[in-house]
Amino acid sequence: MMIKSIANPEIFKFMDTDQKQFYYGACQRWYPTTWQRLSGCGPCTASNIMYYLTHTGPSPQEGFQSRNEWVALMQELWKYVTPSLKGVNKMSMLYEPSVAFAQTKGISLEVKRCEVPEEMQRRPSLAEVVDFLAEALDQDAPVAFLNWCNGEVKNLDRWHWVNIIQLEFDEEKKKVYGTLLDEGRIKKIDLALWLETSTLGGGFVYFRKAGSL
Repeated sequence: MMIKSIANPEIFKFMDTDQKQFYYGACQRWYPTTWQRLSGCGPCTASNIMYYLTHTGPSPQEGFQSRNEWVALMQELWKYVTPSLKGVNKMSMLYEPSVAFAQTKGISLEVKRCEVPEEMQRRPSLAEVVDFLAEALDQDAPVAFLNWCNGEVKNLDRWHWVNIIQLEFDEEKKKVYGTLLDEGRIKKIDLALWLETSTLGGGFVYFRKAGSL
């Protein structure tokens, strides 16, 4: 199996001193209000991406050491990536405000996206999805993954955003697995099964700093 990964996945790992356990990145269950906890997967996914962009590279900031730091970032992103009554149910609802947020930090971002329509005949092939994800990870860019329907993938919630940080696939690009950040945890899913069985589709998007290769 071939493996593609962001360069520093361990940067998401931190110890929650209150609960005495490790987490990886943002978790929507940490939001203070019920509505935020129910609908906050989009802002959390954007938070993970913005955290990675600002804590890696030639001049990285010091990594977060507490849940409170993560919640502060999540609240800041909520003001931009704000769920509607249907959540952040469009790719543009994540990438457009994320670009605007980055601009407030002096970062200019370019958006790359791969949409997976509901209609099977309009969907990209599995090989095309692999190529898109591999390109993102080769550029050290975590991928935001919108899943409207999880199909037969049992360990993935429907109507949900997560981050893809690693990809495993065979030479024929028929067996494909993604490693995700999901609610402060790391999990692995069968992406080939998702593309084949999801009845509603979704999409993938990543960001790169403008002018980068």
